[in-house]
Amino acid sequence: MAASAAALPALPRLARAETYPARPVRMIIGFPPGGATDIAARLIGQWLSDRLGQPFVIESRPGAAANLATEAVAHAAPDGYTLLVAVGTNTINPALYQNLNFNFIRDFAMVGGILRTPLVLEVNPAVPVTSVPELIAYAKANPGKLAIGSFGTGSISHIAGEMFKMTTGTDMVHVPYRGSAPLVVDLLGGQVQVAFDNMPPSIEHIRAGRLRALAVTTAERSPALPDLPTVADFLPGFEASAWAAIAVPKATPRDIVDKLNAEIDAGLADPKILARLADFGATAFVASPAALDKLVVEQTEKWGRVIRAANIKAE
Repeated sequence: MAASAAALPALPRLARAETYPARPVRMIIGFPPGGATDIAARLIGQWLSDRLGQPFVIESRPGAAANLATEAVAHAAPDGYTLLVAVGTNTINPALYQNLNFNFIRDFAMVGGILRTPLVLEVNPAVPVTSVPELIAYAKANPGKLAIGSFGTGSISHIAGEMFKMTTGTDMVHVPYRGSAPLVVDLLGGQVQVAFDNMPPSIEHIRAGRLRALAVTTAERSPALPDLPTVADFLPGFEASAWAAIAVPKATPRDIVDKLNAEIDAGLADPKILARLADFGATAFVASPAALDKLVVEQTEKWGRVIRAANIKAE
């Protein structure tokens, strides 16, 4: 009888996990359709729909550096039916925006990773450098002469550039753009000479020789450009990658979180999804909820230090 009584609290959790989802699930993303994060979220959403028998519907709510989408999920019912496609920007925003109506660390639980993509440190071919050490030396010899573009003030592209300048003691002029597409156009045209850009918009230009890639910003080399070194090969500890993952309101039942994590991880082992991610230079981001929660705390602290040191202000 005692053993039976001890098992009783587990029964509602088991029943809930077995019946979830019983209706369509919304996956809210803070970016417009068509980008790498949106494509990957749709791949995982379709996988979850097929596996769990309910539609997982992508809902785009772009604006305010993903804060609009994040706030909508922060205030949603914690029942597993409203998911956030969280991104690295969510760990940058706390230091940029002082009056957010949510706290990402306090109000969210991480569920599972989706993708990770390196940034690429790249230059216009007219810049007479072919390696990270040569870029550092050239920038030091020509202070203030190089313009370093980013795909937005406060973006991971901007923060990575500021961290690079702080680490190397170089002086380059920051030029922000509204997205990767206009950044790449001006980098190709020579209006800016250096950039840390997402790999998908740049990779074909790199392969064609229209841009010169010097290094990737992940801790490991990228399978998409395997001959390219990492920035950390020259600046130990340097890491600044873009990532996307699934998050839910903090009070979401643990059994639902665990079920979603298991199904997402299964999707990230599927060869078709892996191949599609590789098409735009991304890799599967397999991680446990605990590991993701730890990553969010660490990156929030890391980027906060860079933002405060560089005195970066939101646009």
